[in-house]
Amino acid sequence: MSFDFTNDSHRRYNPLNDSWVLCSPHRAKRPWQGAVEDVQKPTLPEYDANCYLCPGNKRATGPMNPQYDSTFVFPNDYSAVKLDQPDYSQSGESIKDRLLITQGVKGKCFVICFSPKHNLTLPLMNHDEIVQIVQTWQDLYKSCKKQALQNEAPYRYIQIFENKGSAMGCSNPHPHGQAWCLDTVPSEVDHLLRNLLKYYNKNQTHLFEDYIKLEQQEQKRIVLENDSFIVVVPYWALWPFETLLISKSHLKSIEEFNEKQKSDLATILKSLTTKYDNLFNTSFPYSMGLHQAPFISSDEINEISWFHIHFYPPLLRSATVKKFCVGFEMLGEAQRDLTSEQAAARLQELDGDVHYLNK
Repeated sequence: MSFDFTNDSHRRYNPLNDSWVLCSPHRAKRPWQGAVEDVQKPTLPEYDANCYLCPGNKRATGPMNPQYDSTFVFPNDYSAVKLDQPDYSQSGESIKDRLLITQGVKGKCFVICFSPKHNLTLPLMNHDEIVQIVQTWQDLYKSCKKQALQNEAPYRYIQIFENKGSAMGCSNPHPHGQAWCLDTVPSEVDHLLRNLLKYYNKNQTHLFEDYIKLEQQEQKRIVLENDSFIVVVPYWALWPFETLLISKSHLKSIEEFNEKQKSDLATILKSLTTKYDNLFNTSFPYSMGLHQAPFISSDEINEISWFHIHFYPPLLRSATVKKFCVGFEMLGEAQRDLTSEQAAARLQELDGDVHYLNK
């Protein structure tokens, strides 16, 4: 009897965060009597007078939004970090300082409205509208980096992300993302960069360069590909339909994108999110985030930085069944029931050009 990856339990190593994922494909056959999510129906108006992100409306803390007609960026009214606060330090000499370690964090958070239309999401936008979002990401990265390099602000890293759907904790359905600009490199990013450096020092090759070659050779987990980017269900994926969007060339950050690459990113983002919506015929929830080079880092960290985007969607079996990371996942290690290859096959067969609402 030979080992069957589609039926036998096994662990898969994630070289990006130096962890393991337990894969139990035989468990996907078990009946589901757990919690179900509400199906998100596209019934939102183009403009909502009560939305604090729509053009011309009053925000929660009082400022009025302009009558914007494209993307719109403003400082988050409820920012997670602040620039104007005192420094904090510890002596490190007491037991308390050894165990209750604290660092002050300074920074600024931004809201990025993707569109003036309240009822649009990425897969429902046209190509030019998504190009404008990519351009806004690039402009924000460059602006904050300039402030960092000129010592106008203590920024070191900007985390750009989107939480889509109430299942991901999104409190406002208006299409928007966020950017948190910090004077530290966040733990997940720092861990990632250290692992990329470790791989490079050991093999004298870039991890993402090798991984793209491997995925192109095997052709099992590729979901989408164009001249500039490739989308795969990573071999070590945790979330059922998790994907990883990677720059094919060694672009350290979105700052280095040319017009062709910005256009290609918009194209593949629209196709991927369309596939997601078509999977269960619903507005597919996810958390998505860009990983790229810090503003200020060592030469070796800057050199191994490689632009990529993570998509973490929670839906498992249908529009109403969500994966929960509980029990063994919280106490032992990450676990999934669907293999990456099975998930990729599901996504590969879906239409990425025509949205289910337009069929």
